[in-house]
This record gives sequence, structure tokens and C-alpha cells, in this order.
Amino acid sequence: MADNNIILHGVPLSGHTHRVALLLNALGLAYSFVNSPADVRSSPGFLARNPLGQIPVLEDGEAILADSNAILVYLARRYAPDPDWLPVEPLAAASVQRWLSIAAGEVMHGPATARMITLFGLPDDPVRAARISARVLAFMEGHLADKSFLAAEHVTVADLACYSYVAHAPDGGVSLEPYPHVRDWLARVEAQPWFQPMPDFAQPAKAA
Repeated sequence: MADNNIILHGVPLSGHTHRVALLLNALGLAYSFVNSPADVRSSPGFLARNPLGQIPVLEDGEAILADSNAILVYLARRYAPDPDWLPVEPLAAASVQRWLSIAAGEVMHGPATARMITLFGLPDDPVRAARISARVLAFMEGHLADKSFLAAEHVTVADLACYSYVAHAPDGGVSLEPYPHVRDWLARVEAQPWFQPMPDFAQPAKAA
């Protein structure tokens, strides 16, 4: 896999970028990281890669992909040596898809939005973000009461999709203290040998 010409466009403090970087690390894929702040994302060169001007964008040879969850699916199908990261069995696949949807829905509009309001001055409603955060974290707490990971007995792309913004919920004033099972889950993800915290991931991973 050392011959792959993979480029990840993002910013170090983006949870969307971080989730992709975690899977690149887990799969042992060497990649180049291109810092892409707002002024870069409005440039013609970036917009040619993603007309929506959003990060992350992944380049893998001739393939150019946007949307972090879509990139996770691509990497898991393209490079994972087994289906553990993205199961093919219908119920298991549906479970992963549910959590990808939660990551793009409640996690994004709750903990991620609260963090962006606090750290980056996003003009959004902090009360609404806090309310959505409390609802999704309570749901995750109950779900994880008898489970080690979100969608299977092992780590899947579902865990990576949800991890970064949940782990950094306190950045937005959302406490994780009421959710011991969620905190235990975060610790299990962090204990994986390929884990790198945000934003320290922005160094190319060593090829396996």
C-alpha cells in the first residue's frame, strides 16, 4: 500500500477530517495532508474538487471524493482486508448505516454545532445545539450500556463517524460527565493501536 497516492484535504480541528484520518491510520495507508482553511476552500482549485467547498476531500489517484462518511465507506470497501470495518451482512450493514446517519444528523447538529458555536463563532442556536446534544448522548448512553462499540462487537466505521465530535463535546460546553458508558466507549476507541488524537493526526501515517 506504500504506492498509494492518497491526499487528504482538511483542517486539523475538523472532526469530519479526523474521522477519515483515523481510518487511514487504521488501514495503514500512507497519505499526504493538505491544510485547507476557508480561504483555500473558496478557491477555484478546491471548488473543482468539491463544488460545495466543504472538507474533507480525499484524492486517491484519479478518484476524488467528498463527504466524510462517503469517504469512510470508500476506504473500507477499497482497502479493508476484511469486512469488519463495513459489514456486508444485511442487519450488520444496516446498523452501521444507522450510526452514519446519526453522525450526520444528531451528532452534527448537537455536539458538533455546539463546538463550532463556542470555538469558531458559528451563528447558530446554542440552546438548540445543547438540547440535541443531550438527546443524542442519552440515547448513546443507553445503547452502550451493554455494548462495547456502536454497531458491532468490534470497531467499525460507525464508531469513527461518531467519535470525534462526541469526544470533543466539552469544547462546546457539553459535559460528558453524565454519560459513563459513552466515556468508556470513547476510551475503547482511544485504546486502539492506530488511534491519534485530534489535531495531532495531521502527519502522514506510516504504511503498514
